[in-house]
Amino acid sequence: MNATGHTQQEQRRAGRPGPVWAVVASDIGPLLLAATGTGLVNVVFHATDDVRDQAVERIGSRLGAEPVEAPSSPLLAEPIRQLEDYFAGRRRDFELPLDWSLISGFNRQVLRELAAGVPFGAVVGYGDLARRVGQPGAAQAVGMAMGANPLPVVVPCHRVVESDGGIGGFGGGLETKRQLLALEGVLPEPLF
Repeated sequence: MNATGHTQQEQRRAGRPGPVWAVVASDIGPLLLAATGTGLVNVVFHATDDVRDQAVERIGSRLGAEPVEAPSSPLLAEPIRQLEDYFAGRRRDFELPLDWSLISGFNRQVLRELAAGVPFGAVVGYGDLARRVGQPGAAQAVGMAMGANPLPVVVPCHRVVESDGGIGGFGGGLETKRQLLALEGVLPEPLF
């Protein structure tokens, strides 16, 4: 039973598939991708066994339905393909349906603006992004929103940097952020 009192089987019969997930290899390490019938709902960095188990448990708790490992699910096919194309340098923009149900309020507003308004190869400052959503004094809150991003890479929080030229923090680790910015041509490729 989930939080709404329905089993996953009942949800599927009602046309609402439960969440599915898979771990895929990438240039920045294993990523856990989770999707619902609405769209991609979560991308998790460094998806080793422990991280994967915690993420699956958290997704199930937040969505009220136990996620099912389903690497060949049609719900994951397009996100997997587009991420492969992104890391291979064949894709600059993601064209995926997104399920925003793991985030709300100000954080959702900021992440939607980021996804729509900061293209491949560009960066934006925390304060600039705060101004874009009508909250000019909320640079620190924007940083918190980036840390809460359930869809990193696809919703490109790696493109948010400090106004003084620093790259800022990153939930996937600074080396991962550097790799993503180098892939997009913002930073030079590391020498080793």
